[in-house]
Amino acid sequence: MKTIAQISTPLGSGGISVIRMSGKGSLQIALKFFTFKKEPKVLEPRHMYFGTINFKGFTEQCLMVYFKAPYSYTGEDVIEFQCHGGEYLTQQILKACLENGAVLAENGEFTKQAFINGKISLDEAESVIDMINATSDAELKANSKILKGELFKQISQIQKNIMDAIVNLEVSIDYPEHDDEALGIDNLQKVLQESKISLTKLSETANQGMVIRSGVNVAIIGKPNVGKSSLLNALLGEERAIVTNVKGTTRDVLKETINYKGLKINFIDTAGIHSSLDEVEQIGINKAKESVAESDIVLFVVDASKELDFEDKEIMNLCKNHKTITILNKIDINENKTGLTGIEISAKQLKNIDKIKDEIINLAVKGKIDFSGLIITNQRHLEAIKDALLQIDKALLECKNQTVDILDMLAKDIWKTLGKITGETENEDIISGIFAKFCLGK
Repeated sequence: MKTIAQISTPLGSGGISVIRMSGKGSLQIALKFFTFKKEPKVLEPRHMYFGTINFKGFTEQCLMVYFKAPYSYTGEDVIEFQCHGGEYLTQQILKACLENGAVLAENGEFTKQAFINGKISLDEAESVIDMINATSDAELKANSKILKGELFKQISQIQKNIMDAIVNLEVSIDYPEHDDEALGIDNLQKVLQESKISLTKLSETANQGMVIRSGVNVAIIGKPNVGKSSLLNALLGEERAIVTNVKGTTRDVLKETINYKGLKINFIDTAGIHSSLDEVEQIGINKAKESVAESDIVLFVVDASKELDFEDKEIMNLCKNHKTITILNKIDINENKTGLTGIEISAKQLKNIDKIKDEIINLAVKGKIDFSGLIITNQRHLEAIKDALLQIDKALLECKNQTVDILDMLAKDIWKTLGKITGETENEDIISGIFAKFCLGK
């Protein structure tokens, strides 16, 4: 078995750097170049030791901790060095590990070893990278439940129930004299119906899960000079978009993201939609129309101090089949003359800006996300659940007219599909692809 080594902290100047080794030879390799400040009588696992690294004339005072298998992240013997932060210094310690018998770890190889050694399931491993890449409170909360093993527990229980039903079926295949076929099929139907209920509940969380993972895409549209860019700046809390009185200032799509009440909102400021002979401006207008089609929610902005005109009404028609929030801007200038109802704001005076954000959250997730239960945020998990549900529907239909051996095969297919989530039945290429997404040293 090889011993792997890698730097686990980002390269560059910093307070500390961490170099990690995992494998049967970790401790022996470390003791070739690390000497203790005070030699311990017995090296105790999970204790931090102060000492010096000596390697080819290079010395560094640092801390070392030893995690003895199986009580480590990877399930193997693990050594971690904590040294002063610095790119060259850190690389020298890694070099000492490699030249004394370790090999360079690939992306995610420490976590892959944890999976191989049964420390975590595949879904838990994937939640590690999702936690690392999280950019909102909602992502952290949703993925923390998966990291704790809650999805694994639910899927494993469903698999166990299906396997028990398979065993009952196979008794009637192996011992036909007992004539238990009808009982075995009835039991399978019951198990599949219960499994369908549980998996359907999980799949129904996916819409919220996708919002948590990707955020809410919100297009800001309207004709020129109604205050779209001013509204974007107000929503962001900073001067991001150029604001002038010149018609058609915004000619391209501008995308910015904020975190609000734990969720990401991705705002897309677009060119003013109107008739234009300017070729460059027309490209921006076409992009604005595309942004409407690709968005989850549209903010339709009008100048409330003026009556609606033909261009406003044309844009209203563009929003017909989309979740739309009407924004009545410039109420600081005059009362609402549009005849429309919506959120009355002043982008200039920052009036009622949070009302817009609240309404976006309300439309996207009905105001609140229930974090007390599991939420599916991973597309691969969702696809496996959907496939299993289709297979369950097929098996339930076949229970009425198929033989026991065919039902046995269909039930095993469902078990295998669910095993793709936990990693019990996923192929090596998929598993390697998942861990390749990890950063070095994780």
